[in-house]
Amino acid sequence: MAEKSEHKDSAPKSAGAPKTPKPAAAPSAPRPQGGRPQIAPQTLPLSASGKEIRGIVRLAGRDLKGQWTLPRSIRSIRGIGVNLGQVMARTILQTLKVGPKTMVGELEEPQVRKVEEILSHPEKFGVPAYMLNRQREFQTNETHHLIATDLGFAVKTDIEHEKDSYTWRGYRHAYGQKVRGQHTRSTGRSGMTVGVLRKAVIAKAGADAKSAGAGAQAAAQATDKGKAAGASGAAAPKAEKAAPAAKPAEAKK
Repeated sequence: MAEKSEHKDSAPKSAGAPKTPKPAAAPSAPRPQGGRPQIAPQTLPLSASGKEIRGIVRLAGRDLKGQWTLPRSIRSIRGIGVNLGQVMARTILQTLKVGPKTMVGELEEPQVRKVEEILSHPEKFGVPAYMLNRQREFQTNETHHLIATDLGFAVKTDIEHEKDSYTWRGYRHAYGQKVRGQHTRSTGRSGMTVGVLRKAVIAKAGADAKSAGAGAQAAAQATDKGKAAGASGAAAPKAEKAAPAAKPAEAKK
């Protein structure tokens, strides 16, 4: 301990040497009221061409993701299948003069309205009539195409028309049965007619009917026995009353 203290005392001290200042701390960012950190503003993603991509695009009554390509977005609309979607996608790309990898979020509002027009009236843009879903409609005898909510309303109207006409299809619709000739013995069951449950219900009903029938038969037999006993008891006093009336006649003889 003495050696260490001597070593410290023997170390030269520079009285005039300036002290190195400590680095100043960086000023902290002002915290908002409540003590929560600020959230960085979200920026819209950019496409390969540098355009901003909208996250959600409203097309034909449905919200679509902006990152989907035009062919993918078209096929997701109700009333447009795979084959018709390919034909419509080709027509839309040629009309808008864009590439097949163009995202629906890149389109401007006029372009979106043009796409909706092509989807609603494809026959005006060269789509073959045999690919449309309303062939020679019975009310107007015209061929056109319906999508989204218009298609759902038309289908309900057709079903109600079948019911009112009381065709076989309407009859099956009215009773909730299968319409297109499917088998119903093993599929399409509902309610109490499901497999083993139905057999158990029938067996229980048969057992209840047998017990009820046996009880009714026993009650009927007891009733018959009571009636027979009552009839025999009532006939005996009448015979006794009739017998004394015959004795005076024998005495006159």
